[in-house]
Amino acid sequence: MSTPYWVAGRARRGDEVVAVRSPHDGAPAGATSQATAEDIELAVRLADQTQHEVAALPAHVRSAALDHVSRRLAERADEAADLITAESGKPIAWARAEVTRAVGTFRWGAEEARRFSGELQRLDTEPGSTGRLALVRYVPRGSVLGITPFNFPVNLVAHKLAPAIAVGCPIIIKPAPATPLSALLLGELLAETELPDGSWAVLPMANETAAPLVGDPRLPVVSFTGSDAVGWRIRDQNPRKHVVLELGGNAAAVVCPDWTDATDLDWAARRIAEFGMYQAGQSCVSVQRVYAHRAVYDALVDGVLRHVAALGTGDPRDPGTHVGPLINAAAADRVQSWVRDAVDAGARLLTGGGRTGNTLSPTVLADVPAGCAVLTEEVFGPVLALVQVDSVDEAFKRANESRYGLQAGVFTHDLRLVSRAAAELRVGGVIVGDVPSYRAEQMPYGGVKASGVGREGVLAAMRDLTEPKVVVLNGFQP
Repeated sequence: MSTPYWVAGRARRGDEVVAVRSPHDGAPAGATSQATAEDIELAVRLADQTQHEVAALPAHVRSAALDHVSRRLAERADEAADLITAESGKPIAWARAEVTRAVGTFRWGAEEARRFSGELQRLDTEPGSTGRLALVRYVPRGSVLGITPFNFPVNLVAHKLAPAIAVGCPIIIKPAPATPLSALLLGELLAETELPDGSWAVLPMANETAAPLVGDPRLPVVSFTGSDAVGWRIRDQNPRKHVVLELGGNAAAVVCPDWTDATDLDWAARRIAEFGMYQAGQSCVSVQRVYAHRAVYDALVDGVLRHVAALGTGDPRDPGTHVGPLINAAAADRVQSWVRDAVDAGARLLTGGGRTGNTLSPTVLADVPAGCAVLTEEVFGPVLALVQVDSVDEAFKRANESRYGLQAGVFTHDLRLVSRAAAELRVGGVIVGDVPSYRAEQMPYGGVKASGVGREGVLAAMRDLTEPKVVVLNGFQP
């Protein structure tokens, strides 16, 4: 029997069954069904009708629900990780890490739900306001449509659910068509809580089915994680909605001339290799471009190639596998063609370039000509481009040439360069002494330029889902 979807806290099934298969070998991962038009309408109507009830829920109720999901997900961690691997092809080691992160995301939501408060402002700063005090509260913007991608099918769903529940916004989750089962497992855990009917739903549906929901006025907030082409179209077509976008990246790592110690260089090489290739590069902040000063370039290249060669590639169910398949054949075709185009244009292929099914060998390129897609676009595959530069000025300039601006990594011990990187790199986050792939669930996470608008991270998202409401009190003594 197919896995049910969730409407109003209840399990439902539609007539159109969807088989989910592994991108590694086509093995069945499970099945669910497309949400029916009637159930989609029911979910939207209930979200709209219950928004005031959900907003009025006491903080302890919201917190308890999120704490329950965190605990239950931890109890079912092995099952959840196996499901992630089965439907997305993510290597099991990374799937386990994702579940651990999601447990923390829900835990942070539970904690922040208890802390999230307004503020008091004294208004007697002007003569006409003596005796007045402002109470500033942050109230929910309304029901949310959360659209999630395939590459983190549990934790990125958690990053939509936890903030919305924490602040009292009803939310409808539309999971990626390739990976609906992981989101439905979270729905199963939410169904065990005391949250009101209508406060959440998890609805598998085709992307074209979701289009009318994006414009539905009963869902005044859209939180989208995915491609920039789709994300900006959503925002452009819905100017009166509050749209939060976490989009693509083209993450750069800069290795500065002071990073010369052999141990430091080996650390940088290992981290660049690991997080350029992890889960086949299918992360918005996987390392894609590396700008290394000529003082360290040769040693760094040797180290990167050595560490890339040690990465296990193959069956994602094997704990020793680091690089698994891309999500589908179309993605593998695209990435392989971009590598081929770069080589044809004059890039040197240092390692990789091969392919077995949907799995591409970890690929490292050097001397990539300007304008090649592996430098200018988001590869979303296991491909690194290593670039030698003559100065930090050049490295920062080239890192900024991308139309994306999500995160960057800067390997340096020089606090002056840290200050420059923070000021000059046009990104949402600068990671010092490590790769741009680092993310903690509580920190504000998001980008500039084509990488999106708004921030994820539990507290940052909670602020994004609310707006200030002021009550001015009169007759108060200072």
